[in-house]
Parts: sequence; structure tokens; C-alpha cells
Amino acid sequence: MKKSLFLTISMLISGNVFAATDHYVLRDGDTVRHLKVTQIPNDDYVVSADVDFDSAAEKAHCSETITGKAKSTGENELVLKKHSESEASFCELKIKLSPNGAKIEESKDCGTFTVKKCHFSSGDKELIKAK
Repeated sequence: MKKSLFLTISMLISGNVFAATDHYVLRDGDTVRHLKVTQIPNDDYVVSADVDFDSAAEKAHCSETITGKAKSTGENELVLKKHSESEASFCELKIKLSPNGAKIEESKDCGTFTVKKCHFSSGDKELIKAK
């Protein structure tokens, strides 16, 4: 029993040891965007993008997150596709990584995942890579 427990824990730890995670953050007025990209062996990626909007002046608040496996579509480019549970649409995030940051573009169907002021796109601005 102890051997199998030790073996199971060792396998879980060893798989995570080789994973590399990068964090990117952009604060733009009342909006904060955070992107977490984890590269696991065999060039697989897990991406988590979240956006928070909080404005006292507008008396508005929203917080949204999208997470899933992403595919590499080119050098320093990832695409995350997430199916909406409530509608027959997909939210697609195109992520362009650079040595110092990342830019996010979202498809028009991402509106089913977010409300009002919350959107994942960073526009022309780059999320800064946390060191």
C-alpha cells in the first residue's frame, strides 16, 4: 500500500516538474487581464485567461475566466477554442507570445462567455510577462 501511494505521488510530481508556466498581466484603467500559459511535455499547452472590470464611477463589475487546452498554430502563436455550454458557439482566443509579453484576440462569439465590459482581447496593448 505504501509503495503504490509513493509511486502515485511520485508520478504526479514528476509530471509537473517539467511543466513551464508563464504569467502575463495588463492593467488598463478599470480592467485587469491575466493570462497563464503552461507548457507541458510534448508541446501541449494549457491556457487560462481571465478579465476583471470594476468601475466605481460606472457602478459596474464583471469577472470572467476561460480555461482549456490550446494548440500551437505557429511560432509563438496559440489558439484556445472553448465551446459554450449554453449556445452552439465557440469562443476562440488567438494568443501571440513575445519574449516580454502577449497579445490576445477574441472571436466575436466570445460574447456568450462574457458580459458587457468584460472581454479577453487586449487590443493593441500587450500583457506584460511577469518575472
